[in-house]
Amino acid sequence: MRQLISSGAPWEPLVGYSRAVRVGNVVEVAGTTAQDGDAVTGGPDVYAQTKRALEKIGEALAAAGASFADVVRTRIFLTDISQWEAAGRAHGEVFGEIRPASSMLEVKALIRQELLVEIEATAIVSE
Repeated sequence: MRQLISSGAPWEPLVGYSRAVRVGNVVEVAGTTAQDGDAVTGGPDVYAQTKRALEKIGEALAAAGASFADVVRTRIFLTDISQWEAAGRAHGEVFGEIRPASSMLEVKALIRQELLVEIEATAIVSE
């Protein structure tokens, strides 16, 4: 069974993606940013943007019947790798005891110039 989780963003059907997809006990959460409607939550603060992206990931996981405790992998994309400590601190506040495998990469740009961080997550829901 394939469960699609939508955030309601208008570009999901346009681009053809879901906020998250659950197949069996695996949940994949798409790249998630601090974009909320037309605004970017957190302004030019990497820590605040990371916190908001993680909140949205938590919401998607919950909609798929999962939680942060089920996350086994995260991928963090930053437009400025020198800000890794701010993003890492926010990530550590959520995943400090869970400790999923993680990657942190610098990318040239995200879809909007104001976006500084994007995060993906993979969860395996315990039976």
